[in-house]
Amino acid sequence: MDYREFASPLLCDFFSYHESVKGHSNHTVDEYFLDLRGFFRYMKRLKRIVPFHTPDDEIPIDDIDIEFIRQVSLGDVYSYLSYLNREKGLNEASRARKISALKSLFKYLTLKTHQLSTNPIQDLDSPKIRKSLPRYLTLEESIQLLQSVQGKNPERDYCILVFFLNCGLRISELVGLNVSDIHGNRVRVLGKGNKERILYLNDSCIDALENYLVVRNGMTLVEPEALFVSNQRKRISKSAVHLLVKNNLTAAGLDPSLYSAHKLRHTAATLMLQSGVDVRTLQEVLGHDHLNTTQIYTHVSSENLADAAAMNPLSHLKDKKRGKKNISDCE
Repeated sequence: MDYREFASPLLCDFFSYHESVKGHSNHTVDEYFLDLRGFFRYMKRLKRIVPFHTPDDEIPIDDIDIEFIRQVSLGDVYSYLSYLNREKGLNEASRARKISALKSLFKYLTLKTHQLSTNPIQDLDSPKIRKSLPRYLTLEESIQLLQSVQGKNPERDYCILVFFLNCGLRISELVGLNVSDIHGNRVRVLGKGNKERILYLNDSCIDALENYLVVRNGMTLVEPEALFVSNQRKRISKSAVHLLVKNNLTAAGLDPSLYSAHKLRHTAATLMLQSGVDVRTLQEVLGHDHLNTTQIYTHVSSENLADAAAMNPLSHLKDKKRGKKNISDCE
């Protein structure tokens, strides 16, 4: 989607700023465009510029200028949030993302281009997001998945799953890998915001990669720079990766509705932590900007809690003077 076809010059400048200055990906800019388009369509209804029940695709935003934006109040934004919750049924995370796009726009107009003297939504609170523990495969389930790889491209699919489970890659990072990114036991990964990081490949990754490259190098490729390729000899797509993950989860007897390519990233993070990798190292591996993003993976099982209690140096101390007492005696 090219926002230049639909957005006003003012909004196009904002999106261009995120691309060229902030270094955000096309996917991120597209999300900003969709979020702001939805808001300004609502504002046109709210301000009676168009009838309230006008279909979305009949409300353009190519005329949104600074004078229109100056009419936006904090109350308008709260009304929009209520609309998203009541009429659209969007959850807290979705509403918070839309608020983030709005905050970024008003901050840009106030502090970067000085087209607004005051920011009407500076004190806007984002919806509180309920934190939930990430779903992940156990070690046994991960092994089960790798041992059940099927399909027309078993070497490729096995290598992809091994990279997910050992390197904790995002799906966009995996499909974006080129052959030139591999240097011995190291791989160059281009993450969010076009930020590069170097990951080290363990023996499992190297073995899977070598087996896959034997097959790949025997192909006549349309995109020879791409590491992982499709049956059409082009760079594999995200949708194809999602499908092969689902198919192999099914083959392994695991519920594909509960797991995904991103859940394999959760699995990698969890298994690394359980094996003793510290959180700051894991932050670098996963490519997180902030440590608190990584800390969601520090969830522990009841078994871990029991082990922690047993490892306390006072855990075996008994009161020899008083003898054993039942818990009920102390109640």
